Amino acid sequence: MDTRPHAFLIAEDDEDDYLLTLEALKDAGVDNAVHWVKDGEALMEFLARDEIPPIGLIILDLNMPRKDGREALREIKNHPRHRRLPVIVLTTSRAEADVAQSYDLGVNSFIRKPSRFHELVEVFRELSHYWFKTVTLPH
Repeated sequence: MDTRPHAFLIAEDDEDDYLLTLEALKDAGVDNAVHWVKDGEALMEFLARDEIPPIGLIILDLNMPRKDGREALREIKNHPRHRRLPVIVLTTSRAEADVAQSYDLGVNSFIRKPSRFHELVEVFRELSHYWFKTVTLPH
């Protein structure tokens, strides 16, 4: 029986985008636990807690207030406790510099947010299958 952590941690400052993500996860048949933070500072505070729920995948927006996704990604990948957490950038950014910088900082995947809802559903279906059923994650 698979007992790996399967929770999503979503760092997204726009509540409408977060709610759309929840709906896409539901439509994709993904019933994993979801935790939400509204910016990079809150993301790092969440991860710094003594007791955090098991996180299997961080979905990170790049453009957030207080601390943007790039800064948070740098901190996550440089932290001994968090560096192995898979991080997926999901953003509307079309800048090639954001793609290159995200990979330089250690992101596991960079995905541009699709403009159509059914495409977003498919993205989450594929992400869930790959990260929670195909790969082996560290504990």
